[in-house]
Amino acid sequence: MPLLAGKRQIDMVHRAIDFYNEMTEQNAALIVIDMLNRYEHEDADQLIGSVHEALPAIRRLLQRASDAETPIVYVNDNHGDWSAGRPELCQRALDGPHPSLVEPIVPDGDMAFLVKARHSIFYETQLDYMLRDRDIQRIILTGQVTEQCILYSALDAYVRHYSIVVPRDAVAHIHEDLADAALRMMQINMAAEITTASDCELNTGE
Repeated sequence: MPLLAGKRQIDMVHRAIDFYNEMTEQNAALIVIDMLNRYEHEDADQLIGSVHEALPAIRRLLQRASDAETPIVYVNDNHGDWSAGRPELCQRALDGPHPSLVEPIVPDGDMAFLVKARHSIFYETQLDYMLRDRDIQRIILTGQVTEQCILYSALDAYVRHYSIVVPRDAVAHIHEDLADAALRMMQINMAAEITTASDCELNTGE
């Protein structure tokens, strides 16, 4: 019985969030996570195939976001280099063994770019301040890795009261089974909207 009551409470919370989202126009931002990667780390071979599949959807979302004047924010791991910023991380990834996975999504110079050191895009970064400064209430998470940085970032977004959208075809994974579980966790536990890049709603300028 307590289990059933808990499920009812979760359903009520999700319905309330859905109703709030429908009744209020929320400003959105597209977040691109950890796509500047040399793919030389452990498990890179498993990730590369998934990135190949996700790349076209990420590109389409970037174009749609640009057309709709939806803010685009890149948040990328510094890979342990505390002197690295946008130019260094872009060039390092382009000089790696898989530039074809990097070239299509290199950020334009006018796009916001933040560096992180841990899994979550919020941990010890200026992202939360920047989003609130721009009156952003809804974030669309794309990039890698679904069962790692996307999942942890979604949790941090949820506890900060952001609405979360994850286009499942625009995120890349290492372990498919864990990625599926992560998407389900985000949907059930974090009220995330799991959708596709084509169905993802951006700002009304589109």
